[in-house]
Amino acid sequence: MAEFNHKTVFVLDHTPYFGISCEAPIDCDFIKSKIPIPAISKSLWTASVEASVEYCRIAWDLFPGGKLIRFVVSDTAAHIVNTWNASTQSLTHVMNAMSMVGIPPRQTQANDYSVIHGLRAAIEALAEPTDLQKEQLAANEQVTYNLGRVICITSARDDASMKSLEDIFRTVLMQQNTISASHKEYLKIDQCHLVIINLYPSNLESMVNNRGLIDISPILKSEIHSNKAHLISNKLTHLILPHFDLASTTVTGIPMKEEQNASSSANYDVEIFHGRTAHSVFLGTELALPHSVKDGSDYETVTLKWCTPRSCGSSEMQPCLAQCRVTPVDVTSRPSSCLINFLLNGRSVLLEMPKKSGGKITSHLLSAHGGEIFIHSLNTSRSCLEEPPSISEGGGGRVTDYRINDFGQLMQLHRIVPLKVVPERAPDENLLKLRTKLAKNSRYWPITLGGTILYNVRQFVEPILLRTQKPELTDDDVLQCQKIVYNLATLEGRQESLALPNMGHRLKGNKREEQYRLLWAELELVVSFSGTSAGHKAVLKCIRDCRSRAPIEISDKDEPIDAHRASVIRATTDSPMSPPHSMSATSTNPDSSVTALLAASGSGRGALKKGQSGPGTRSLLDILASSERAQSQKRIDFSGRLCTAPGQVAKLYPNFGVKEEAAVAVQGRQPDVKF
Repeated sequence: MAEFNHKTVFVLDHTPYFGISCEAPIDCDFIKSKIPIPAISKSLWTASVEASVEYCRIAWDLFPGGKLIRFVVSDTAAHIVNTWNASTQSLTHVMNAMSMVGIPPRQTQANDYSVIHGLRAAIEALAEPTDLQKEQLAANEQVTYNLGRVICITSARDDASMKSLEDIFRTVLMQQNTISASHKEYLKIDQCHLVIINLYPSNLESMVNNRGLIDISPILKSEIHSNKAHLISNKLTHLILPHFDLASTTVTGIPMKEEQNASSSANYDVEIFHGRTAHSVFLGTELALPHSVKDGSDYETVTLKWCTPRSCGSSEMQPCLAQCRVTPVDVTSRPSSCLINFLLNGRSVLLEMPKKSGGKITSHLLSAHGGEIFIHSLNTSRSCLEEPPSISEGGGGRVTDYRINDFGQLMQLHRIVPLKVVPERAPDENLLKLRTKLAKNSRYWPITLGGTILYNVRQFVEPILLRTQKPELTDDDVLQCQKIVYNLATLEGRQESLALPNMGHRLKGNKREEQYRLLWAELELVVSFSGTSAGHKAVLKCIRDCRSRAPIEISDKDEPIDAHRASVIRATTDSPMSPPHSMSATSTNPDSSVTALLAASGSGRGALKKGQSGPGTRSLLDILASSERAQSQKRIDFSGRLCTAPGQVAKLYPNFGVKEEAAVAVQGRQPDVKF
């Protein structure tokens, strides 16, 4: 609602009803006396004038120019207190005019006391151009966009009376726009924000309910607040925050000497108002804004801790993100006065804010410039005066192995150029095709070199990565890809280690077997995501057949699972003493196998995995069973089982009891004599 803050009109009810007491006695520190002192209470008129003037003080302190506020007093007629001229936009002029208006009249027989007179005058005031609008009219020779807000402080019996007041205001607003269309000295009111505050004494109950902001018409918004008279100051203090886009900060832990005992000191708190920008610049960072609701009010304030004050020398100034004027909320209190005088004497104060990761950091600075106090939002990260960090340094210096060159190639392959509009071509047809291509090529794209094996051995698999990106593969492409796959199988059969760079990768698979297993899994996943043509399926089948420690499965559902090992693997790895191969392995779906392998090895971090398809990832039991099965294949089986015919049970001790049977068979033989 800050767009309505250029022109504001206060309409104060000056009818006889506002001369009654608020019924909220004021606490006064009088000298003890035997003479009884009657309770002192403000009238509804005094409470409304003080609160509205305080509203103006805050607005004019923070915005010395550009925020214009007018006052209209309504009883039997509308009394104009000030104009849009800058000479009348001051507290001195307003207070002098209010003293001339005086207190509300006593109850008389006249029946023409009404706040409607003031509302009519307020609408006319919004239609009058300000000095700034007159300059715009003279420069552009056209009507500028005219916005305004009307704050009406009155008292009504019930909601029906409020509804009638809104209807009258809407009717007068439409009539004024009709008049402005035919008179050059008036401007059309494009948008108006009506705020009605219903006041009543503290010992009574109001029949008017609060209502939030609603649209009364296309050009009128309205809201209603019902408050006890002695609390109107808190209500206007709350409303000024959204009206002028302000925020509240409470400075805690301010050391001040006691007035009675100068040798002792105590800590005090001072609340200040300023532009919301001083807080909003920290959103999304590691700083945690400590919000809390102020006692006796319904708005939030940010609590910052007082730090050791410093002098305001230019050498000690720090680069800041935002700078906003500051004004105290309670300008008459002793802590506020001490803080303001302290800053105006040339001192500056640092304020602390807690961090999400723990600890505190100096986030704001209070300092005075030219007799005005400002709050500075300090830069808590790398200074904007320094050179920007290189991407090779990583975020915070933690990650340094980003695939920068590969990312540059990815951007070049998906570069967008404007095309001439052709009626035969559907709108954004090529854009949709490029999005589809980018989604396919980035389904599996590790961000860092430490999270992949495949892209660290590109010298072995580069032709496969380039050729499989085509939508269709020729016979020559398939042949070249199969040749690369057979070469990898030969390297694995010779038990040659992969020449991985010393990159400090976060993969747990440092052994040769684990590296090859991860390499096959990544290669299978990349090819399966590249395309679904016949050539892609042929290359994918070759990769699955050559995987030495993974089961074989054909992607087509109508083809059976191949139960034989690839001949090229047997030629390079098998020997006469090799144990028989297990045929009970599970399927090697590219999605499930690589997910299980990379997750088990810790390489899942730093990879882009989008929309993986397939029947789902393998369970933990499947992973453990496959691991035990792979371990069992590395040692020769029990010799008794190898010598036993299929279908029979192997005997554990086949020679047990043979000596006793032989002794019984050769009876009469003399035992051997040993000398």
